[in-house]
Parts: sequence; structure tokens; C-alpha cells
Amino acid sequence: MKLLRHDLHTLTGAYALDAIDGAERERFEHHLNRCQSCGQEVQGLQETATRLALAVARVPPPGLKAAVLAGAARTRQHSPLSDTRPAAEPRLARRPRVAVAFAAVATVLVVVLAVALVLQRRQLNSERAEQRAVAAVLAAPDARILTGPASVGGTATIVVAARRHELVFTSAGLPVLASSKVYQLWLIGPSGAASAGLLPEASQGRTAPVLASGLVPGDEVGVTVEPAGGTRQPTTKPIVLIKVAS
Repeated sequence: MKLLRHDLHTLTGAYALDAIDGAERERFEHHLNRCQSCGQEVQGLQETATRLALAVARVPPPGLKAAVLAGAARTRQHSPLSDTRPAAEPRLARRPRVAVAFAAVATVLVVVLAVALVLQRRQLNSERAEQRAVAAVLAAPDARILTGPASVGGTATIVVAARRHELVFTSAGLPVLASSKVYQLWLIGPSGAASAGLLPEASQGRTAPVLASGLVPGDEVGVTVEPAGGTRQPTTKPIVLIKVAS
């Protein structure tokens, strides 16, 4: 369905995260060339998205390119052809069985590829939905950026959309945990703490953005170190605690 002109203003967040494409993207870019307010909003959201992306940026390990090229040089691309040819009659006798074998292998490959494509499509749809949800928080009229230190080192950054009762959390500088531990995000209010999910595995102290829902006025955003798999309630003192003003 074609978007109305005034509806295009709502796509600033999704565009800033590159979460729209095709005809929808073309219509918005045409609108963006003529709408100064949307241009300013997109610029601000892209700067915010860049700050979030920096928290998960990784530098390729030294020697990665050389290792890949060396591995490619050692890998056989095609099996060598054999010059020995069986007699005509035995080859003809084996042909039906060979054809059946190839047909069976082809069937298995088709099934495997079909399953892989379905799983990949589901994953892409899920990632696209997550991107749109994050974009909606960044584009919210009341979106605010809050930061706070972690007691173990590093900082946490949250983008809060209070009217949507949602926030986006990311961090930089958190230590890498042992495989038996995880960072767990909490929304902490007068009635107790509610889990908002586990932070993705940290790499060099950086975690990917996490979308959390259920925020209410007066909540605090906390992070604790918990056993792998997480817990229903915090078992350790928060290493991050950010007050979200009502």
C-alpha cells in the first residue's frame, strides 16, 4: 500500500538504520530531499546509531588475510580426472545404479537447501523486525540518551523512549566473562526486578544493542553478572545502575 505523504515522516528512524528498501526507500529519499526537518532528524539518528555501532565494532585479528589466502592455496578446488576407463559393458551395467545414487544425493541436497533457505529467511525477517523496533525507539519524539559507568570498568549507554515503554541498551569496555557467566539486563522498580534479557556475548568488552520493553516511570536500568542462561532474579549486585527519570 502506498504511504501517504504525512506518513513518510515516520520512516526517519527506519531509514537511519537502513531498515527500508525498494520502492519504500525511493519514496522516502524523494521526500527527504524536500523535507528539512526529516533531514535533520535522520542526521541526528544516524549519529546516534553510529555511537551504538561503535560499541560493537571489532578490528580483524592480525594475520587474518594471510591465513585465508594460505588456506585457499592449500584447498583442492576440483578432483583430478582419471585416465582409466572401464570396459563398455561394465560401465553400462553400473549406469542405472549410478543414476539412482546421483538422484538420491540430489534429492537430499534439495531438501537441505530448502530447509537452509527457510531458516535463513526467518532469521532475516527476525533481524529486520528487530531493526525496525530499534529504529522506532531511536525515532521516538521523546527519545533520550543516558549514560552511566560500570563498577567493573566501561560504560553503558541507553536510548529511552518512555512513551513507548522501551529502551535500547549497549555498552563499551565491559570485561569479557568466562563461559559460565553472562551479563543480564534488568528493569528495576519499586515492585522488584524484571529481566530484560541477556546481553550478547561480549567481545573485547563490547556488547551489541539490546531492545528492552516494559519500562515504567521510575525504573532503573541495571546489569548484573549471572550464571550462564540467566536467572529469574538478580543474584549479584548490579555493576551498572542508571536511573530513568519519570
